[in-house]
Amino acid sequence: MQALPGAWAQVDGEDAVWRLVFDGDPAMARAALEELEADIFVRAAAAPAPRLFVADMDSTMITVECIDELADYAGVKPQVAEVTEQAMRGELDFGASLRARVALLRGLDESVLARCQAERVRIMPGAKTLVRTLAARGVETVLVTGGFTWFAERTAAEIGFSAFHANQLNSADGKLVGTVSEPILDADAKKAWLLHHAGGSPETAIAVGDGANDIPMITAAGFGIAYHAKPALARAADAAVRFADLTAILHGLGVPRSEWVA
Repeated sequence: MQALPGAWAQVDGEDAVWRLVFDGDPAMARAALEELEADIFVRAAAAPAPRLFVADMDSTMITVECIDELADYAGVKPQVAEVTEQAMRGELDFGASLRARVALLRGLDESVLARCQAERVRIMPGAKTLVRTLAARGVETVLVTGGFTWFAERTAAEIGFSAFHANQLNSADGKLVGTVSEPILDADAKKAWLLHHAGGSPETAIAVGDGANDIPMITAAGFGIAYHAKPALARAADAAVRFADLTAILHGLGVPRSEWVA
């Protein structure tokens, strides 16, 4: 590992989590530390206390991409999943790719949404502890997703978010019609919702996501976190959780385990 500028001192260790104080360039410190097989948070000691936490849903707060799972029920998962992967890597326009994927769901019985929720959607490990602990500390928690309201509403309630924003799948006569309501909640809209909830103080916001469409939101926040993320987002974020579950964010923020809300 390359030499790091400034003076280093061990401050604390908990469950193999080490906190260090250094005097130097944060970017250089992170670059050096990322050579380790560890989750790295490089955050200014004088950073303001978080007042807002904004999170993506699919593959961040839940373990699946809901549109891919819906496509499985429609018999078109391989086609949809490949487009989803390309969009999350930032290779396709999110809005256009979402319209194209949703079009393949045309004719799917609306009851499949509930079936998908019950059979496929699982909460990401650590999500409930993370969100409920932050809420107990007075942080506003908001779920902002390019996914769908059916899943976002239920996911937000189960985890403990105070609000959610998502895209609306259109249906008629009990079947999906293959369209999504406009305007689409895309990368720019995610950023706009963060700024709206931040109320002029984005430096007090924390944001977490996994895909390229989260980059504007992540970079607008005072502290942006990539969670098991695509390379484009990992490069843009202030911190990257690559190995642990979502409770790593609490460690990174310096919240002792004794204060976690189980």
